[in-house]
Amino acid sequence: MYLFIINPRSGGGSGQRTWQAVETLLKRRNIAYETLFTKSAAGAEEAVCGALSRHEAWEAAVVVGGDGTIHSVLGALQRMNVPLAVIPAGSGNDTARGFGIPLATGAALDAALTGRCTAADLLSGADGLTLTAVASGFDAQVAANVNASRYKRLCNAIGAGQLAYLFGIVHTLMTFKPCRVSVACDGREDVYETAWLVSVCNLPSYGGGLLICPQAKADDGLLDVCVVHGCSRWQLLRLFPTVFKGRHVTLPFVTMLRGRCVSVRFAEARHAIGDGESLGTGPLAVRCEPGALKVRFPQAALLALPAGSPCHASG
Repeated sequence: MYLFIINPRSGGGSGQRTWQAVETLLKRRNIAYETLFTKSAAGAEEAVCGALSRHEAWEAAVVVGGDGTIHSVLGALQRMNVPLAVIPAGSGNDTARGFGIPLATGAALDAALTGRCTAADLLSGADGLTLTAVASGFDAQVAANVNASRYKRLCNAIGAGQLAYLFGIVHTLMTFKPCRVSVACDGREDVYETAWLVSVCNLPSYGGGLLICPQAKADDGLLDVCVVHGCSRWQLLRLFPTVFKGRHVTLPFVTMLRGRCVSVRFAEARHAIGDGESLGTGPLAVRCEPGALKVRFPQAALLALPAGSPCHASG
């Protein structure tokens, strides 16, 4: 039995359209499933726990939505020990990218039904669990501006969700001011006087494919940290094209760190996001929870996973 968790509003309505296609395929294949529709994070974890408690032999909980929808049910899936499967229908879909899950609906459904499982780490903090990244500073402000914009809805409507983030970068660049930040990684503290952003990553990308920490692995028990500091607006603007290929990591104003516990304290209030969802404007403290979540991924992606990944054949 599969539980399909659907956010019809995800991706500017893509969630509803994607679910209609998925439902047709499920009926054609005579697959046993139940559905749970959610439109916001509020109450999603409790609703998922309630649905999952009705049966014991769940194959997977399949989220039809984006990274934010996945974020809202992580606690429930961890608590109930049910694998996560994803049929991407959001603006960014970085969870799908991180696990090699196809963006095409039919192929993603195949992965959900016939794929393998890997044990993935989670980021744990005061605001709950995160799967992709906890970001603060400039890029979190970009996300806040994008989520409040009209251009996000327009870009989603034409199937170009990633474009909204490019608009958001330009929009935010005009007003954002860097400030001092303290970053402590496994107890070692470093201070950066003019920091633009600090990203703590579990997967390589967020923001619709921006490879902030290209070396990040979801099953290594470590968090990867990217700090951008000491650069001008023009240098920051020139940095962003390099992020799509992960080439920014060699720049002199980019510092990469790695550890199990990370805290971030900006001298001024700065937005923070986890899986693209707001975490407020206060200091951050996150730790890695190794192997805390089971995730289904395509068998074809097995070769792309690092050697020694804790995988097993799915039911």
